Amino acid sequence: MEYRQLGTSGLKVPALSFGAGTFGGRGPLFSAWGNTDAQEARRLVDICLEAGITMFDTADVYSAGASEEVLGQAVKGRRDQVLLSTKAGLPTGDGPGDSGTSRSRLIGAVEGALRRLGTDRIDLFQLHGFDAATPVEEVLSTLDQLVRSGKIRYVGVSNFAGWQLMKSLSTADRHGFPRYAAHQVYYSLVGRDYEWELMPLGHDQGVGAMVWSPLGWGRLTGKLRRGRPLPAGSRLHETADFGPPVQDEHLYDVVDALDEVAEETGRTIPQVAINWLLRRPTVSTVIVGARNEEQLRQNIGAVGWELTPDQVARLDAASHRPAPYPYFPYERQEAFARLNPSLLARR
Repeated sequence: MEYRQLGTSGLKVPALSFGAGTFGGRGPLFSAWGNTDAQEARRLVDICLEAGITMFDTADVYSAGASEEVLGQAVKGRRDQVLLSTKAGLPTGDGPGDSGTSRSRLIGAVEGALRRLGTDRIDLFQLHGFDAATPVEEVLSTLDQLVRSGKIRYVGVSNFAGWQLMKSLSTADRHGFPRYAAHQVYYSLVGRDYEWELMPLGHDQGVGAMVWSPLGWGRLTGKLRRGRPLPAGSRLHETADFGPPVQDEHLYDVVDALDEVAEETGRTIPQVAINWLLRRPTVSTVIVGARNEEQLRQNIGAVGWELTPDQVARLDAASHRPAPYPYFPYERQEAFARLNPSLLARR
């Protein structure tokens, strides 16, 4: 397993991390993902550690906290061998203090996560979304307090817009608060919006990407095919409305290209899709999930080999989408591109 710096922080993380969204199985969304119990989770953690996957990501809203509980039981007795990453900020109830990233909410969220995980520290604590109602200074000063207390080691965010992340980073620099080392983002061959604003920002500011849903919300498994109905057993029947939208024709163009490369390399479509992501600028780790041992071992097969430049170029071409404003001049016109070539470095 390759290990990479998380952005420009001192934390080293594996190129693949494990997402514990399948642990617990509570609620309409997460029960469709999986219902892994503690015994099954411990076996999956065993396999991860054997392969060098040492980082495990979860959140307080995953199965109403059950994901954190199951993960804590699965790593019990080997806490020093793993990195635990969790998130907070989304609503966990209907009360006025049950959502957001205010000082009281963050302190309570960290205490709850520590209890459910059965640990005295969280290696990476992330804000699950941007809370427009709480001043950035309040959020960062609270995180600073939690870092100084030793309850969390590094901080990050997830699902932030570019201006939200940049405002937070500049505020941290101005006051000497901890900088966000990671941005957990949606990024896949059928969802490349990350590249326009957030990738250049991450490169400029030293923020590493932790990629969630690298298979496009389950669409790049190889089971979805042009001209065929959605398979009866697909979880997309229950979960499609929760995830990022994808136009059918664009999806099938990408799957066709993945098919060709998979045949050439002797790899599976998911392995090719994940390997492509591991080559992208700013990506520190790709989070993979699994409902069972077979799925996990297949995902692990995405590392230890490389696509050829020609294969990468074909996947790039099949997955390319026209640039939105204000980025399209930098893609289409040489005069603009000469002013800011970094915007095209992702290609």
